[in-house]
Amino acid sequence: MIENFYLLYADYTLIRGESALERVVGTTVCGLRGPIINQGCNIQQIVVDTVLNAAKVEGFLIEDRDIVTITESIVARAQGNYATIDDIATDVKAKFDAETVGVIFPILSRNRFAVCLRGIAKGIKHVVLMLNYPSDEVGNLLVDLDQLDEKGINPWTDVLTEAEFRRHFGYIKHPFTGIDYIEYYRNLIESEGATCQIIFSNHPKTILNYTNQVLTCDIHSRFRTKRILKNSGAEKIYGLDELLTESINGSGCNEKYGLLGSNKATEDRVKLFPNNCQPIVDGIQAEIKAQTGKTVEVMVYGDGAFKDPVGKIWELADPVVSPAYTAGLEGTPNEVKLKYLADNNFSHLCGEDQKSAISEYIQNKCEDLVGSMEAQGTTPRRLTDLIGSLSDLTSGSGDKGTPIVYIKGYFDNYTK
Repeated sequence: MIENFYLLYADYTLIRGESALERVVGTTVCGLRGPIINQGCNIQQIVVDTVLNAAKVEGFLIEDRDIVTITESIVARAQGNYATIDDIATDVKAKFDAETVGVIFPILSRNRFAVCLRGIAKGIKHVVLMLNYPSDEVGNLLVDLDQLDEKGINPWTDVLTEAEFRRHFGYIKHPFTGIDYIEYYRNLIESEGATCQIIFSNHPKTILNYTNQVLTCDIHSRFRTKRILKNSGAEKIYGLDELLTESINGSGCNEKYGLLGSNKATEDRVKLFPNNCQPIVDGIQAEIKAQTGKTVEVMVYGDGAFKDPVGKIWELADPVVSPAYTAGLEGTPNEVKLKYLADNNFSHLCGEDQKSAISEYIQNKCEDLVGSMEAQGTTPRRLTDLIGSLSDLTSGSGDKGTPIVYIKGYFDNYTK
């Protein structure tokens, strides 16, 4: 439990005698524990109650421009936004009318794609599975670049069959999961009664040598992939974002993203990305305002947008970091680099004189610092992506039990 969270954050507001204490802590992030969320729960009321109770128990004040973030998972659970492999298979059968369909550029994930692949395979007779190499779109490695160099293989020009891949590299298991994804995906496809052919290529149009009906499973490059396939003569092209955009036999769905952003719920069911989140964040903001008089910002977040330098995995397997957020989170940071000011503009000063000069500069900084030398080195990313990454790292994806994150002081600077 965080003792005196508010004291930790805002000592500068406390008065002893006639002098205010100096503030010594900046941005503070706190994961909030709430109830287990199930279908039918009032997610808006639960979040409001959790925040107000945490403030009371931990002794911190709710203030203007504090931030409340909610993981997309509990929103989708409350909405009951689930679909089965049979639902996926039904939609696939309705969209494709060929015995052979190319399934291209999936990420390598038991959580994100395995159940989807079972549903896809259940709706197709023969699957030509085309995998990116040396890694998938989000960085999961099939083979090291150094191994490609040793074999003289260029992933941008060379197309490999499964037999050729095995001859060159053997059976390679993912360093973190211990899974050979080639074998794993083949077994999943065949377990649903489909036959399977696996090839390796980074060119979308390669698949047209095998079939002209294609399901593209990439996330952030999907629009380019579809455009290339269309211009290259593909007859039918769908993406994961076009499966389950409508309810199938009473299933969940996502009108905008389809199966993108889905996660494994059970062996036969996925939880989809949540729908219609804007009224939820706006409602939470309004209710906290009504009860406290303070305007907090609120957002729903999914995967953070960061990359693991060891495993090489880019975390963002969701279609966006945030599907909904309140208006105050629009835009990018407008910050100057303290060390740049200290090393350049005010290098001739030291101590309190330098501190005062830098503080005055910050207080009078331009409202738009794009292109300014004083802003170089600050993070050029959207606020929602930065805050989503911060929230994702705080809540984690395991058993911390803190799907709601409370952030104080994010918009403050050296002068306040």
